[in-house]
Amino acid sequence: MAREFLRTLLTPSVRDAQKRYYGRAYPDQGSVTRPDELGPDEVEFARARDSFYIATISENGWPYVQHRGGPVGFLTSPTARELAFADYGGNRQLISVGSVAKNPRVCLFLMDYPARTRLKVLGTAEVLDAREHPEQVAATAPVGGHAAEVERVVRITVHSFDWNCPKFITPRFTSEEVEAVVAPLQAKIAELETKLRTRT
Repeated sequence: MAREFLRTLLTPSVRDAQKRYYGRAYPDQGSVTRPDELGPDEVEFARARDSFYIATISENGWPYVQHRGGPVGFLTSPTARELAFADYGGNRQLISVGSVAKNPRVCLFLMDYPARTRLKVLGTAEVLDAREHPEQVAATAPVGGHAAEVERVVRITVHSFDWNCPKFITPRFTSEEVEAVVAPLQAKIAELETKLRTRT
């Protein structure tokens, strides 16, 4: 676990809650020193996702969580301190985009449901207009990843991250993952059915 995640989030009120419910609190982590860098495991995990959740804070102080999805690899890591992805037109509400303009702090949840693994990332986001930054679009938009036109590129400077334990993460599988497991079984069933027909 990267230390800056706990340094940032274990505020006095959080430690008070720990004492109330568990009788003791995590040790004081001291003041924040320097942001964490993503290691090879974190970069590989991020690039292997086909979706993630991103939380922002609205201009009037409300939290907002949005889902982002795409082909595996649509979430890139240009450097050990950055994550980035191409953003396409959706419902045109632009709640996350507008919120980041006032408060750039974000939190990402990256989930691997089959492996029951979760990576949490704190960072600050910058939204770049695709019309003004074609080079960023070229660097982040997956080839053949989406029929719609890229409207923005979101770049996230990583502050800290933390891996979660698998407790209470229900395994879930995509249709492609299920098909990969079922296909050999279906082939074997077809083979046995053929053998049965030839015997009659």
